[in-house]
Amino acid sequence: MATLKCDVVSAKGPIYSGTIRMLIATGSEGELGILPGHTPLITLLKPGPLRIRIDDNKENDEYVYIKGGVLEVQPHRVTILADSAERASTLDEVRLEEERRKTQELINSQKTDFDMTAAYVSLAETVAQLQTIRKYRNRT
Repeated sequence: MATLKCDVVSAKGPIYSGTIRMLIATGSEGELGILPGHTPLITLLKPGPLRIRIDDNKENDEYVYIKGGVLEVQPHRVTILADSAERASTLDEVRLEEERRKTQELINSQKTDFDMTAAYVSLAETVAQLQTIRKYRNRT
């Protein structure tokens, strides 16, 4: 089976490095599926889950939350330079759900001294992290 080399790096250091069968990421125009032999590409990534298919067994898939970044595809390599990244297995669902609830309450109250743009960005990031956790948990 055809494979390609994959590196996921954040400002804090490497998150993943290895040989993969497929990568699924959320690009600026929607979800991208990267397979061996993909056309060379550079695109911006939106906050969301990054699914790394290592082999044919879905239970071995790696899930990483990225806050955004850049994806580069070359003939035998895919590189993700993430603004920040964290493995789904280390995300705290209870804390994130509470953060989402509090942010949503602030938005609904529409206080005049509150930065709505920052609240919506925070809410979007929290929801993307929760989606990453749920995809990781339901990978079987």
